[in-house]
Amino acid sequence: MRRPAGITIIAIVGLLLGALLALAELLIVFRGRWLVISEFSFGHALGGAVLAVIAALLIGTSIGLLLLEEWARILAIVLNAVHLVIAALGLFDALRNIHMPFFVGMMFRHIVMLVIGIWIIVYLISPRVKRAFGSTAPTAT
Repeated sequence: MRRPAGITIIAIVGLLLGALLALAELLIVFRGRWLVISEFSFGHALGGAVLAVIAALLIGTSIGLLLLEEWARILAIVLNAVHLVIAALGLFDALRNIHMPFFVGMMFRHIVMLVIGIWIIVYLISPRVKRAFGSTAPTAT
């Protein structure tokens, strides 16, 4: 079966986001090195390491999606579920800041993140996409 167009789009966006996160990680780490040594903190190292792990997960999962690997489909579902939790927490944080002038932008951003995350998960568990990945697990009727 041919790779569904939605999978290609999700994978390309994942590759682009992974590359941007890798660049951000490099900027954080190198910015820390350009500072006076006493100003380079554990936060720089931790922030860089977290971004590096997320970038590697995104890039690896995206490549796996392009190759129609079942593990990549499952990992994409898990990563999007984590993304949904983070977006929901961000939405609650936005509600806590209802008095702030940027409230509408925060709400809009987190709602869009939730909608995209839900769409990706629903898409990845659809029977057509499962067939494209060669998943032979029985589906409930």
